[in-house]
Amino acid sequence: MNFEFSEEQNLLREQAQGFLADNCPTTLVRRVLESDAPCDAELWKKIIAMGWTATTIPEDYGGLGLSYLELSIIAEELGRALAPVPFSSSVYLATEALLLAGSEAQKQHWLPKLASGTAIGCYAVAESAGRLSPNSLSTTVSGMNITGEKIPVADGDLADFAIVLARATSHATGDGVSAYLVDLHQSSVTREGVPTIDPSRSHARIQFDESDAELLGVPGEGWSLLQKIADRAAVLFAWEQVGGADTALNMAKEYAMGRFAFGRPIATYQAIKHKLTTIYVKNTLARSNCYYGAWALSTNADELPVAAATARVSAIQAYYFAAKENIQTHGGMGFTWEFDCQLPYRRSKLLATNIGSEALWQEKLITAIENRQLA
Repeated sequence: MNFEFSEEQNLLREQAQGFLADNCPTTLVRRVLESDAPCDAELWKKIIAMGWTATTIPEDYGGLGLSYLELSIIAEELGRALAPVPFSSSVYLATEALLLAGSEAQKQHWLPKLASGTAIGCYAVAESAGRLSPNSLSTTVSGMNITGEKIPVADGDLADFAIVLARATSHATGDGVSAYLVDLHQSSVTREGVPTIDPSRSHARIQFDESDAELLGVPGEGWSLLQKIADRAAVLFAWEQVGGADTALNMAKEYAMGRFAFGRPIATYQAIKHKLTTIYVKNTLARSNCYYGAWALSTNADELPVAAATARVSAIQAYYFAAKENIQTHGGMGFTWEFDCQLPYRRSKLLATNIGSEALWQEKLITAIENRQLA
């Protein structure tokens, strides 16, 4: 694997950076954090107007038909800006689920709405704080009516529909676990927000009481579909995390260069130099792995599971380390509410669990490597 982003893709990056610098300063992120709003509605409208929600959706369904390299660039810049919008749930997860497994009728109905931003999708898989497995799944489907509870669901309080994992109770919909598409505006669906470490990215509890559902994909293959979607989304989440890690590094660097102790900037002291250098090395390593993931995703390479897990693990580690060391660089003031160090720290902790923990992805990496060696 050896590639670089093209001139056009780098122009997209410059455009995204300029747009987000103007429309998503840290003051906006803090405002959402300190309010009861689930996201910044105006920023979301502007992102839709930029066409980013339509990036990888084929033109036949109202999208731009671009590649995952372009989407990786957008993900990184949204992560760098700490954007408080439901982009990842709707684009990395719900859209990917439809592209991978949706029927033609489902694609015709939902993809144009996702592309135009008139609908938001979410991914309702988790049911508790513990690790989900096919045997632990308690949400059930009888006929085509779904019953159960999903928590936490990222952007579940904002979404118009959800991709839900459930177990069939009869042979009518196949054996085992399947994926379903559920309209969340039904009266049989109840939603309530749940608190998280990062209130600028909302989460919800969703309860289904015999709610109407549509089968998504092949009956009984919901768990394998989940793994495919997770691999694809992991690359995009990793890019978002790398962008956030760079924000934490720059925040620490700027403070160190402007904070004086004993007559000179603290950035000139060896301890701070080493701290910032270590952050940079970890960020660079994670970005290298993200390049590998972007290549595998954009070419649909057989090594995508390995590349995705590698990118995900290194990005989780880099973001958390950068966010933590940013606070330490600021000293005691880094722990106060008035400083913005909390923003990347909160986001690093939240994104580290959105599609599974670091430990889960380390196990997936080991399994993926073993599978390739046996192939």
